[in-house]
Amino acid sequence: MTYKTPDLEAAYDLKTPEDSRHLYASWADDYDNSFADAQDYRLHARTARAFAEAGGQGPALDVGAGTGLCGAALSGLGVGPLDATDISPEMLARAGEKAVYRRLIEADLTQGLPMPPESYAGIVSSGTFTTGHVGPEALEALLPVARPGALFAISINAAHYRAAGFAARLEALSRGAICDLRLPEVRIYGDKAQGEHKDDIALIALFEKV
Repeated sequence: MTYKTPDLEAAYDLKTPEDSRHLYASWADDYDNSFADAQDYRLHARTARAFAEAGGQGPALDVGAGTGLCGAALSGLGVGPLDATDISPEMLARAGEKAVYRRLIEADLTQGLPMPPESYAGIVSSGTFTTGHVGPEALEALLPVARPGALFAISINAAHYRAAGFAARLEALSRGAICDLRLPEVRIYGDKAQGEHKDDIALIALFEKV
């Protein structure tokens, strides 16, 4: 791809893991200010709350942790210990500064995760499973590192839920790999957001590993 100024449109235009590494390397230093704060981004907090209110607990893995916004929200709700994984070492470095994670693990989710089997009682991901980032095929890569009965809270942009194949993949996984699938809707942004995406909705896929 032709590399653009880091912003939401550039993120939605990602095509490959290498695109992601390049974008987030250049965005890491001011992501929290230039995007999360400026656009009243709330998905991380709403995903964390959905996990906690559904009974989620640690040890939990924050997948696509970015700068650690979701991890900080989880920690504030009493969930821990927490590990973070992300494709971008620069974003993980910012996540580490929030001092809420036990471990920071650089990994490309599309290639699988390097943690030992059944390491986690919870898996949380906010803003990673969407167009341009990680597709529905990567959901299965999370299952091996989760314990039986582990709770998942995976946010998925509602506009892409069926079109990008998430609905079909979760339906297939529900035939023996996962159970108790629920899909509460939340707004991705707060009331101060502006622009064409200000009213975007996410589904939070809550389910348990069989």
